[in-house]
Amino acid sequence: MSTTTADSVERGTKSSKAPKDHKKPTAAALKGAIQLGIGYAVGNLSSKPDRDVLMQDFSMVESVFLPSEGSNLTPAHHYPDFRLKTYAPLAFRYFRELFGIKPDDYLYSMCNEPLIELTNPGASSSWFYLTSDDEFIIKTVQHKEAEFLQKLLPGYYMNLNQNPRTLLPKFYGLYCIQCSGVTVRVVVMNNVLPRAMKMHYKYDLKGSSYKRRASRKERLKSSPTFKDLDFQEMHEGLHFDPDTYSALMKTLQRDCRVLESFKIMDYSLLLGIHVSDRKQLVRANRCDSRKGQKVLYSTALESIQGNAKASEPAADDDTLGGIPAQHKDEKLLIFLGIIDILQSYRFIKKVEHSWKALVHDGDTVSVHRPGFYADRFLKFMGSIVFKKMHPLRGASSKRKKNSFYAVKSASQEFLSPLKEEKSEEKKAQSLDNLDGDCNEARRASSSTIALDDPLASLSGSPADSELDVYLV
Repeated sequence: MSTTTADSVERGTKSSKAPKDHKKPTAAALKGAIQLGIGYAVGNLSSKPDRDVLMQDFSMVESVFLPSEGSNLTPAHHYPDFRLKTYAPLAFRYFRELFGIKPDDYLYSMCNEPLIELTNPGASSSWFYLTSDDEFIIKTVQHKEAEFLQKLLPGYYMNLNQNPRTLLPKFYGLYCIQCSGVTVRVVVMNNVLPRAMKMHYKYDLKGSSYKRRASRKERLKSSPTFKDLDFQEMHEGLHFDPDTYSALMKTLQRDCRVLESFKIMDYSLLLGIHVSDRKQLVRANRCDSRKGQKVLYSTALESIQGNAKASEPAADDDTLGGIPAQHKDEKLLIFLGIIDILQSYRFIKKVEHSWKALVHDGDTVSVHRPGFYADRFLKFMGSIVFKKMHPLRGASSKRKKNSFYAVKSASQEFLSPLKEEKSEEKKAQSLDNLDGDCNEARRASSSTIALDDPLASLSGSPADSELDVYLV
């Protein structure tokens, strides 16, 4: 086994010692090699003593060759010979411990059963695999994405230490498999949408409108993933009780400022909606799914409840950690997480936005400067997707009969946190201001987030900055 820095490993990727005279491995062989490689890496790491994470740990890469006949360091296997590279192993071990993942549980999840292949609704060519216990997602990433993630690790470390409750992706490992001339890089993350819960609707939301409608091919799937324009046509917003709404928007705001500080954009909110009234909870393997919920802060409800105790289970196991919500007269469970965070606003993205802005309204396309992207994303989530419920008081009996709650526009509650007695004209003015130019100088001069008022920064608060991270 060899240990090198990230730069030396990446420069040497093309000159790998892995055999190149074999035909390309099958998908099944690659899946098996991924599981075997991760199992070997975790087992080997267990022999290393625990210690504090040092700065150089974020850039370290361990490399080992695993021949099919085995060696004095590696087990024999029935896959083609392959080389395994483990990125920042000590740092990722710390992240797993932070989320309460024991090495034996991680090994069991990753290696006990064959991985389940998932479809990819996005524009990327990534492959997605799910562990049989529903805990972890394994996603293939490009070389630049893996490199970007490793550069993010120090900031990711700082962010998780400050706030482990986040809707950003939870990263548990980064690996590279080189087999018969094929190089596959994979990242292990948390699973946002549990299979044991029927998702009646799935959305990939960015807060933009340009080409943000599911394709005809996607709509024909048994479980399609819709987009922003589809949501606006199919729903009138998801309504939460005031405390839940506040916690959700506070978490989203904090996470977006983290991403902005890293100059990350083009991320999405993956949203799964289960309609509780339809009684379509998938019973198969439910016991296994509950048993598999080992990871702290892994559910949507845990991710936004900053004051809740981690050891406290959900009130009803049938919710599987979903966030209670309401749409019209239907009771819902919401599952969500921010995905696709490995897109930095580099030159190629600046050129892409400039070209699209010549043809389309520049404010509607998804590729944008990070500050504007974050503000537009939060505005869309807080005014269109998520809304706050208030008890109905003093309304007519007819109105009471139709709805127990009077729903206030979240665009007023979230984007313009003014007192109720202030005029509607002032509220509209505050909302219009958000659609204007993003004041980068104002944002750069601020280094903290006003968490006591999750919406303050959107209406012009100087507390508009700091932090970043995550990818998918």
